[in-house]
Amino acid sequence: MPDRLPVALSGAAALLLGAATALTLAPLGELRAGWFALTAFTAGCAALGTRSRPAAAPLVGLAAWLFHNGFAEHRYAEIGWAGPGPEAGHLALFTAAALLAALPRGRVRPRK
Repeated sequence: MPDRLPVALSGAAALLLGAATALTLAPLGELRAGWFALTAFTAGCAALGTRSRPAAAPLVGLAAWLFHNGFAEHRYAEIGWAGPGPEAGHLALFTAAALLAALPRGRVRPRK
């Protein structure tokens, strides 16, 4: 996968993406817990996953979780804990979105 970002660079890009997503949601009034913010962060993970290696998915998911938790769920850059179920679910969703987008696709050969 020579066209994919290295794992460390994907992690740094994920932090920038999380900050950019939070800054974009703030003027829209959507920087709160809910489906819109969750969807925006998930879409960002999937978009970055298309340019990342599969091994970077945990870093991308964790970075998205930090910004979603700190700015959308609990606001004011405070990391909160809503319990292991909801928090693990959000982390798994972000990580899965990045991983599924990062997995290599098989090439389809045309029939002869």
